[in-house]
Amino acid sequence: MAEQSYPQRKIEMESAKELKRKKRMKLLVYALAFAIFQTIVILIFSFTVMRIKNPKFRVGSITVEELTVTAPNSSSFNIILNAQVSVKNTNFGHFKFDNTTISFDYGGVGVGDAFVAKGRSKARSTKKMNVTVEMNSNNIPNNSSLQSEIESGFLALTCHSKLSGKVQLMKLIKKKKSAEMKCAMLVNLVTKAVQDIKCQ
Repeated sequence: MAEQSYPQRKIEMESAKELKRKKRMKLLVYALAFAIFQTIVILIFSFTVMRIKNPKFRVGSITVEELTVTAPNSSSFNIILNAQVSVKNTNFGHFKFDNTTISFDYGGVGVGDAFVAKGRSKARSTKKMNVTVEMNSNNIPNNSSLQSEIESGFLALTCHSKLSGKVQLMKLIKKKKSAEMKCAMLVNLVTKAVQDIKCQ
């Protein structure tokens, strides 16, 4: 078998070098693409899964269990409400919260409290609970506008609360978070119904 000429061997060597160079370039492109993909995944993970937000604590529907009002000489009220409250957790980890109370006020004066037992709102879900509050006008001063409101047939109430707890991600990350509630509502004394519930 005749030996290859020097120019032919040179061409073959250069072809082999070119093939190796192309393989190295392909590997480099694949490695770069993988690094970019990983970076995008990490960024998405950081801005979605790892971004821990405060849950939302709200009053939903409220029903009147008992209602007694007196007017005009000694205006007063005794009301028992059954309220559905919700804890909306938009995080990818569960929110474990402590006991708390929801304070109901009339004209800035406390008229009753509802107890909320500790619990857990699962990841990206809403936990609903029912609470009962007994309210009366014992602490409301005589010079308030209570008489005129009772005569109008509507009683304006507000409620507020703070729910504290921790959001846990993948059993590794625990972060303290809280949910604040501020709601306003009207009690219709004629129909014995709660209406116009607005929370923020």
